[in-house]
Amino acid sequence: MAYLGEEIRKLGFGLMRLPKKGEAFDLAQICEMVDRFMAAGFTYFDTAWAYTGSEDAIRQALVERYPRETFQLATKNAAWIGCKTREDAVSQFETSLRQTGAGYFDFYLLHNLGEHRTHFFDDFDLWTYALEKKREGLIRHVGFSFHATPEELDDILTKHPEAEFVQLQINYADWENPAIQSRACYEVARKHGKPVVIMEPVKGGMLANPPESVAKILREADPELSPAAWAIRFAASLPGVITVLSGMSSLEQMDDNLSAMGNFTGLTDTQNRTIAKAQEALRAIPLIPCTTCNYCAKVCPNDIGISGTFTAMNLLTLYRDKEKALGQENWLVGGHGRKNAANCVQCGACEEVCPQHISIREELARACEAFGLQA
Repeated sequence: MAYLGEEIRKLGFGLMRLPKKGEAFDLAQICEMVDRFMAAGFTYFDTAWAYTGSEDAIRQALVERYPRETFQLATKNAAWIGCKTREDAVSQFETSLRQTGAGYFDFYLLHNLGEHRTHFFDDFDLWTYALEKKREGLIRHVGFSFHATPEELDDILTKHPEAEFVQLQINYADWENPAIQSRACYEVARKHGKPVVIMEPVKGGMLANPPESVAKILREADPELSPAAWAIRFAASLPGVITVLSGMSSLEQMDDNLSAMGNFTGLTDTQNRTIAKAQEALRAIPLIPCTTCNYCAKVCPNDIGISGTFTAMNLLTLYRDKEKALGQENWLVGGHGRKNAANCVQCGACEEVCPQHISIREELARACEAFGLQA
């Protein structure tokens, strides 16, 4: 199906997790992955100025080896990273052009709007800049990626109808997750008539190794289909989707994804019921019942990132991946200017306002132990 005048198949190659040998990218393996991807008829590649080394790698593995008209390349502008002036921000576009050698970008995204980051793109008038580059033929389609609330998404799309598409985190685990709100964000994009590029369909690899109760449901439904393939197919079945990005980092992952999506036309009714059972199994796992309302944050005297800590703890419970859960704690707490759980003074003010009646002090102490947090 064509979106925005482009005929694109439903699997995109996300270039954030490319394979490495030591500290350097494994260019030989990346070239082989690109070759297999292109040979299977898939053509959408997604990188970003902020993915250190990724734009250089895709220049060597793709741009310098294939005719430019045979693929679509997307990259992103992260104006909130180290930019003090408009010149700083627009230089990211110029750097991306140079590093990729692509000549133009099929899809250019303002990177990770939402929360404290949105204002940078307005302050530096990057919407106007991107549209100027589109008129010059250096960009074909302008959009943005987003990781925040449906209310913020609705506000951005209302203020910026010029956005042609939006990139959202969508997977079956986060579909009703109050911390992510995949479904609600997707519905906002649909309400505004915007096509969607899906990121994190396998939740950073976590749904490739889901809890055993979930894995058993998927295995019994189709022993030949990997858990990751189920996740990608769920995302690719949603109406209005341009493509589903998979951050592949090995030939094995590439082959699995190509096998799953080669002749894919959508989930059957039976497969949709299987996904629903998997979602039920995830909901049955006892988690901290935080809805990220953040009433606790408003009364915490030490400005602790309580909801971010609980999101990370729930990830640890579900997927047993301490490294990724701790990475989420670092981003959702410290990355948002909050203090970690070890700074709790046990005053209890948070528990007095929590609508879910969570034993917050007890859970924060548990997080300190699980993650080895120190004040």
